[in-house]
Amino acid sequence: MRTVLVTGGCGFIASHFIRLLLQRTEWRIVNLDKLTYAGRLENLPDLAEGPRYRFVRGDIADRAQADILFREERPWGIVNFAAESHVDRSILDSAPFLLTNVIGVQTLLEAARRHGIERFLQISTDEVYGDAAARDPFSEESPLSPSSPYAASKAAADLLCLAYRRTYGLPTLIVRSSNNYGPRQFPEKLIPLMIRSALREDELPIYGDGLQCRDWLYVEDNAEAILAVLERGRVGAIYNVAAEEERSNLVVVEAICELLGARLRVNPEAFLARLRHVKERPGHDRRYAITTCRIREELGWAPRVSFADGLARTVGWFLQYRDSFTPVAAEDYRLYCEAIYARSWEHSP
Repeated sequence: MRTVLVTGGCGFIASHFIRLLLQRTEWRIVNLDKLTYAGRLENLPDLAEGPRYRFVRGDIADRAQADILFREERPWGIVNFAAESHVDRSILDSAPFLLTNVIGVQTLLEAARRHGIERFLQISTDEVYGDAAARDPFSEESPLSPSSPYAASKAAADLLCLAYRRTYGLPTLIVRSSNNYGPRQFPEKLIPLMIRSALREDELPIYGDGLQCRDWLYVEDNAEAILAVLERGRVGAIYNVAAEEERSNLVVVEAICELLGARLRVNPEAFLARLRHVKERPGHDRRYAITTCRIREELGWAPRVSFADGLARTVGWFLQYRDSFTPVAAEDYRLYCEAIYARSWEHSP
């Protein structure tokens, strides 16, 4: 039986990926997660430890723990989701991003090199390419031009993986995906933030004019793409993953308000009236856009869930679990939102 080490497995995307692995394969999954604010055991509430699943609490930057885990489990492959992932938080304090996203990746690469492995799959982001405003969508060969400390830390991790491939022959692969959304997403990213804020009758803060464009990828489609790369991807290759469904942030927020209005039988204008345009964050990219020809042609992957369907599923999930999904205390969440949306980008929340 193959053993796959999934790091950051209690996070949003990784928890969906673990469920997919358990459904589609007979592999054993070892989940290594530090359980920071966005990595929660509640994201995998139905999983108990057994022959096919083990949870280990730990830090990917801990070399001693990595060595022990590799000796114990002898994984066939690693899928590294573990990362600090929110741009706004990286602007407030980049140090945790460098520790986890760079040093942590180097620690895993070294463990893989010492103990041997057949697949090292690094989960990256389209943000490493930088702003695509007034440009064609980026391909996997496009130069890296990250704008935020978060994106820079992910670009550094990608370059480390490529260097370990060339220098040591390590079997690395990289997936760069666009903006994910779906059930259980921590409410600091745009879609869950707007749903949660609307349901709490809070203001709906949106940066600048709200016309920044992003590609929106339903999380289950991304999990399918990652599994395809893990199983059949070319070692050493990079794969962009996107739905190629670009929408502005403002259009997304309006669609959320329409859905909530329909589900709750209220006028969506009641939600839209609380929309508040706030100061742009520093270095805010205007547009992200990537091509997906490689993964479509080589692996036969294509997204299955349209944005309209995916957003409806997401809003429905948050409505169903609105009382039980409390990933952050109300006061802590209030302080975070104030720090992000009501200040001059000088102090951490």
